[in-house]
Amino acid sequence: MDEQRAKQIIDSLVMVNVKYHGIPVYIQEVNNSETATIFPLDEMHHEQEVELKGLYEDDPT
Repeated sequence: MDEQRAKQIIDSLVMVNVKYHGIPVYIQEVNNSETATIFPLDEMHHEQEVELKGLYEDDPT
């Protein structure tokens, strides 16, 4: 995922389905052009910094 799209998702009023290596996550913030702070939706206390290239939008259909 690119930095701009990640920022759009953060600012979105609707929940966008995002995954990191197959795990549903919430993007908390974009740290720089290569990393973001996320947490898995089923472990909200497990915050971690990951590479943006590992994030992707999950098509709900």
